[in-house]
Amino acid sequence: MSATHPSERAETQFAALTAALFAGLRGAEVALLSVEGEDTHFIRFNQAKVRQAGHVDRQRVTVRLIDGKRHASVRLDLTGHDDARRCLAALAEARALVAGCDPDPYLLYNTEPRSTRRVDHGTLPGPDEIVASVTDDAAGLDLVGIHASGPIWRGLATSLGQVNWHVVERFDAKVAAYLGGDRAVQTGLSGAHWSRPAWQRTLATARVQLDALARPARTIQPGRYRVLLAPQAMEDLLGVMSWGGFSARALRTGSSPLNRLARGEVQLHPSVTFTEDTAGGWAPSFTADGFVRPDRVTLVEAGRHAGELVSARTAGEFSLPANGADSDESPRALAMAPGDIPPDDALARLGTGLAIGNLWYLNYSDRPAGRITGMTRFATFWVEGGEIVAPVPVMRFDESLLRVLGDQLVGLTTDAADLPDTGTYGGRALSGARAPGLLAEGFSFTL
Repeated sequence: MSATHPSERAETQFAALTAALFAGLRGAEVALLSVEGEDTHFIRFNQAKVRQAGHVDRQRVTVRLIDGKRHASVRLDLTGHDDARRCLAALAEARALVAGCDPDPYLLYNTEPRSTRRVDHGTLPGPDEIVASVTDDAAGLDLVGIHASGPIWRGLATSLGQVNWHVVERFDAKVAAYLGGDRAVQTGLSGAHWSRPAWQRTLATARVQLDALARPARTIQPGRYRVLLAPQAMEDLLGVMSWGGFSARALRTGSSPLNRLARGEVQLHPSVTFTEDTAGGWAPSFTADGFVRPDRVTLVEAGRHAGELVSARTAGEFSLPANGADSDESPRALAMAPGDIPPDDALARLGTGLAIGNLWYLNYSDRPAGRITGMTRFATFWVEGGEIVAPVPVMRFDESLLRVLGDQLVGLTTDAADLPDTGTYGGRALSGARAPGLLAEGFSFTL
């Protein structure tokens, strides 16, 4: 790659800021400097027409000062002008905050430097091809969404000699094709290597589903039904399960929805295995506290509780070994093992029931029991004899994760899909999941 590549310029700038900042330390002070940045081309569109096109070049640093058991952090956006002086000013501000802090008995940060480096370059579309992928390939569709493309980076340096650098180049196209009202197909394509034919196939699949959505809708009465959840629907379900489900702190304070599983009171289906697969995901292999994540942490194995995510603070409070979890102890690269149902056979295995493309408005209805309520969203169909019969209007469900992944589970598909977090709130994300489709029986719909 050229020396002018955005992430290389950012790395050079980060090294200069690190040297300037650490030169300003006094006595036994320890400093950690972290950076998050991106260089993104993006378009927003609806009705397959570009409504906004732009470029985001953003970097934000956090200056963290530690003096004994006292610590404080200051964040600032880099501008490319006088940044070293501004970082030193942030250090002075943090020093003043530390002077007024009480000691933190649970402060824990890595004091044994472990440097890492991961740079994954990709083959990404340029701005002109991004525009053409919408205006040409989606012609005739009411397509709405965002397409973002470019490198994303994270960095950490400590005055103890640790340097971690992480760069991922990725494109994210997350879209919905509308027929009107609540009839739509949500789809997308993400990855490190852009393929126009793959994008065109994604849109072709959406067109087929739109044809099915154009059929007269069928209203289904509340009750228990056999369901086939697409990987995108599983992403929504597992996202809620990750709110404390694998957290060491939540498990010890009784607030985890998987408490009964962790205590051995229940087991999930033997085909259910979850890992935090940092090596196979997008997330950096280090935390803001300087701890390096294992390549993989097994959380559930063959239906049994097998591990948990431990942040530095939880490790300090409960005398546990930290294993690279962030402060919220949610997975950043949750991977669910696939099953043995070929995707082409999934509807036939469903037989009669509901094929669900997406879920939304999810929340806990009974956290200790692992019960979740939510609604179906896009591309939900009534299936008979393994064939799509009609679209189904929005329905509300209320179901236990422990049952859906336990005795109600019939099988999992072989095609575990990569599902990166495509959110852009405050910047592009570097987390995601991998999940197969799921076939379950007795899934409870209440409205």
